[in-house]
Amino acid sequence: MLIRLQSLFVVLLFSFFAVPLAAAQTILVFGDSLSAGYGLARGEDWPQLLAQRLQQKKTDYTVVNASISGETTQGGANRIDQALKTHRPAVVILALGANDGLRGADLAAMRRNLERMIDAAQRSHARVIVAGMRIPPNYGPAYTEKFQATFREVAKTRRVPLVPFLLEGFADQRDYFLPDNLHPTAAAQPMILETIWKPLATLIKVK
Repeated sequence: MLIRLQSLFVVLLFSFFAVPLAAAQTILVFGDSLSAGYGLARGEDWPQLLAQRLQQKKTDYTVVNASISGETTQGGANRIDQALKTHRPAVVILALGANDGLRGADLAAMRRNLERMIDAAQRSHARVIVAGMRIPPNYGPAYTEKFQATFREVAKTRRVPLVPFLLEGFADQRDYFLPDNLHPTAAAQPMILETIWKPLATLIKVK
């Protein structure tokens, strides 16, 4: 009887220490080329700058960048469950939608995809920050306004923090973009970090 109790204790102890505690402190960046570091040297993208800041502040958080160039909200919705299962994040920064807008995608479908990703993250007990986007006015005022409003409405209905515009502060300054005039340069990455940092620092209680 004593041997059985000792064996049970060992099993329980092993199970406790086998829990991936570090994974519970992962911040998952789930975006497109604006977050994937398109056209930048290794380590210049804003998610890497975020990882460096968190390390400098001696937090328990690490960053996993699961962003893919060209990704749409539909693609993100299709792979969110696996990403959550693999990385078990405590926080998800959802930065998708730009490619939907550039392709003139159906905004009702984009909204459903965003909601699906948020719901999946929340079911996995991750907190979510939504990073909004804007698109050029040549798509027509009705579409561009509704596109921007979609992020605001989704964040409100799902009660999650919103970054109104990922490229806030420099979107109209050509010098901060690569020759394609779509992707931010290395010089713009610290500004994106500051835009993301404000709501994130509040969420994870870091000064």
